[in-house]
Amino acid sequence: MGNGSDAPAEYRLVVPPSAAGERFDRYLPAALALEGCDLSRSIVQELIKSGGALLGGRQVKPRHPVAATDEVLVRIEPERSAGLLGEEIPLTVLFEDDDLIVIDKAAGLVVHPGSGNPDGTLVNALWHHCQGKLCALAGEDRPGIVHRLDKETSGCLVAAKSEAAYHSLVAQFSGRETEKEYLAVTEGIPTKDEGTIGTNIGRHPVSRQKMAVVPAPAGKDAITDYRVLRFDARENWAALRCVIHTGRTHQIRVHLKEVLRCPILGDTIYAQVPRQKVKVERLMLHARHLAFKHPLSGGKLHFEAPLPEAFRRFV
Repeated sequence: MGNGSDAPAEYRLVVPPSAAGERFDRYLPAALALEGCDLSRSIVQELIKSGGALLGGRQVKPRHPVAATDEVLVRIEPERSAGLLGEEIPLTVLFEDDDLIVIDKAAGLVVHPGSGNPDGTLVNALWHHCQGKLCALAGEDRPGIVHRLDKETSGCLVAAKSEAAYHSLVAQFSGRETEKEYLAVTEGIPTKDEGTIGTNIGRHPVSRQKMAVVPAPAGKDAITDYRVLRFDARENWAALRCVIHTGRTHQIRVHLKEVLRCPILGDTIYAQVPRQKVKVERLMLHARHLAFKHPLSGGKLHFEAPLPEAFRRFV
């Protein structure tokens, strides 16, 4: 995928056996979503009809069935050339100075623009709030972004306003020098009150929407410490404190589901939400605490995002 503002985005996919026989326009949106490209089915259909999505190197109809190992090439032309647009979207700012800004991201807010999400994102809100003063090194569509939270995850997120802050924060995140603590509420209760989960995480071998625990050397190492804070045996839920030492995609969601066998309540990707006894209206994962060194002063900064209302009954 190109970095230039005028370069088209390209995605190369291979159809897994589990998708064999599925309509092309049904398979493609979910497959692209895992690559960070969220497109509606109607947009995907137009893309297929225009030749922007090829199956096996040729143009087919949206209803054409895919086969296992089929190669898919998707080419998406830039949606706009006018640059990033600032939007007056409400933000909860926890801290701000000339070099960085820390916010409490709301659940349901996408972090940065992408294909299918050209606006209405956290970056659009930050661009407006900071009057365009965000470090451009991360790319035109994601200025200031040094780490991400899933769309449905709430909580602490830091963005860089200056280049010095960007370089320092990227180094701290990649060097595992930051402190990241989450609160999760799970379906089921872990058999041990606390522990450390260490696995490799990579693409799910069958479902393109998911990540999974994979055998080394595949994937990347992922380390999560957890501790049960509270539980209810009758309703079969537990509130967990999770500290992550790595930042893999869907890390906590995968570790709790696959290793502890306790999927997060409200997780529409890794859990059977309609079957969950306890009903919630969001993914019950909150980035509660974030700590790092200030890029210029070197002093340690600690931030805590207030507990969302949805969590109050569990902790």
